[in-house]
Amino acid sequence: MAEYLDRIGAGKILIKKEVFSFDWTPPEIVGRNDELRELASMFYGIEGQNISCKSVIMGPVGSGKTVLTTTFSKKLCEKLEGLRDITLTHVNCRNYSSTIQVLQRIATSLDPRHPERGFSSGEIIQTIRRNLLAHGKHLILILDEVDVLIRKDSSDLIYRLLRIDEGREEKGTISLILVSQELGLMGRFESAIVSRLGMSNILKLQPYNKKQLIEIAKQRANLGCRKGSISEEILEKIGRYSAVTGDARLSIEILEASIRRAEMEGRDEVIIEDVEPSEFRVTTIEPSQVDVLSKHQRMVLLGICRRLKKKDTVSSGDAKKLYMVVCEEYGVKAKGHTTFWKHLKTLEIQGLIDTKTANSATGRGRTQHITITNASPGELESRIEKALIRQ
Repeated sequence: MAEYLDRIGAGKILIKKEVFSFDWTPPEIVGRNDELRELASMFYGIEGQNISCKSVIMGPVGSGKTVLTTTFSKKLCEKLEGLRDITLTHVNCRNYSSTIQVLQRIATSLDPRHPERGFSSGEIIQTIRRNLLAHGKHLILILDEVDVLIRKDSSDLIYRLLRIDEGREEKGTISLILVSQELGLMGRFESAIVSRLGMSNILKLQPYNKKQLIEIAKQRANLGCRKGSISEEILEKIGRYSAVTGDARLSIEILEASIRRAEMEGRDEVIIEDVEPSEFRVTTIEPSQVDVLSKHQRMVLLGICRRLKKKDTVSSGDAKKLYMVVCEEYGVKAKGHTTFWKHLKTLEIQGLIDTKTANSATGRGRTQHITITNASPGELESRIEKALIRQ
């Protein structure tokens, strides 16, 4: 009875499933030695008590931005032990997307008793500074997916953090690392911010190549699987499939799926037939981004996806008409004009669509042209339709 459950936890191949989580940080970074050296060069002098450093790291999804910054920062803290007392705080701006939320996250990482409400952003910034000075600490702050924060709340917080010590006797309070998959991130900043960040402190990560992706899969296999269960031939095939996008996450996905197929068959090793290209993932949009959308936000996005399967762009006016068609299809009353625009803005903030304002082709006004640059509209359409059925 319930024999289908017997293989769960059997561990014929897989012994550490956490190794295959995208949130898991490996002990060593594979395939990014040059980038690590370049990042380290941006932190020369950080051992000095009055020194702050800055870095901007950009690259496509799956290029190792978060792993690179997290691992580097942890190793740096270890290296400077006894020379400088450093606190590391990582904030994902997709989860904390407003200035107040980011500042509260920083403040509570330094002092868990910090009140959640009742302070302005300026007051929280000064509280953070006082806390660091009182304890003789230096903060390395990683703002991951920072483009989400900037799209929603402007770049004012970045400017204020960069100037936190201005006019003060004590210097070197915060070192800042900005991380984004938006390669045009610097174009969102005013010149004063670009100047303070410094164009020489920009690190652009390229997609991984086949050799690097093989090494990444090999590292996970060695750490998470029984010895001898994954052959070099298997790793070679995984590297070949995932090299199309250069996405390390795809490499890990294919490996894990291959292991799952082998264990379902009761085998203690992966065979070449277990590695299937059907696991190939072209989109850079996470499933969770669709899951957290409201029904009407999904409907707005669905209408846009259907048009972008055939055309390169869709106007905001046409997007609203398409949304109304989708509402009629699903028997739902469409929201008003103001709510529609709020939904459109939310989709842009989440990185699900891109918009560009241009002169209208039919009048004197201006209109927004919508595109989807980091996903396949057809694949995204299918995902939304399935989500709407479940809802």
